[in-house]
Amino acid sequence: MVGRLVRLYVGLLLYGATLAVMVRADLGLAPWDVFHQGVARQTGLSIGTVLVITGAVVLLLWVPLRQRPGLGTVSNVVLIGVAMDAALAVLPPVEGLVWRVLALAAAVVVNGVATGLYLSARFGAGPRDGLMTGLHERTGRSVRLVRTALEVSVLATGFALGGSVGVGTVAYALGIGPFSQLFLRVFAPRRAVASPVVARGGRVRRLADRVILRR
Repeated sequence: MVGRLVRLYVGLLLYGATLAVMVRADLGLAPWDVFHQGVARQTGLSIGTVLVITGAVVLLLWVPLRQRPGLGTVSNVVLIGVAMDAALAVLPPVEGLVWRVLALAAAVVVNGVATGLYLSARFGAGPRDGLMTGLHERTGRSVRLVRTALEVSVLATGFALGGSVGVGTVAYALGIGPFSQLFLRVFAPRRAVASPVVARGGRVRRLADRVILRR
């Protein structure tokens, strides 16, 4: 239990810090963070605060979808945004294209490490993941279709609000899945890797089919 809690909280704090590095790299953000940044620019709130508020609103949408949050879900809502703002407060802007590209690459890889850490703790998926799986179950649409519709919607909305879209957006979209899967295998117990399943409500679901590796 102690080891799982350490993985959960180190993973969430590291996740928020890597999002801050992507902001400083200024080469484009992940779809949800494009939305968070766009709202932040329109409201004057910090991007971390917007991330927390968005997570809380998304979590409320779990109620009609009959999703059950866990400790990891609630911790995800609060800690990632707090860690992101804290990191932004101390990280200077990254100067020079080469350093910006290196910062982006490092952020994507370490974000995969962070995802592997907190998912392997098995304390529940993030609020956005639960929204995806809940819509999948209620509508009968494929996970891929629901995920794509959600991320395209928040990306387009965030871009319209002034969020940063660029090569970093593409790099994150292509890289986070493989890196998250790699580090989930590194940190998860051997038996969990051999049979990656999540049990809820008396039904067993394969992790690969039901959980997108995103917060």
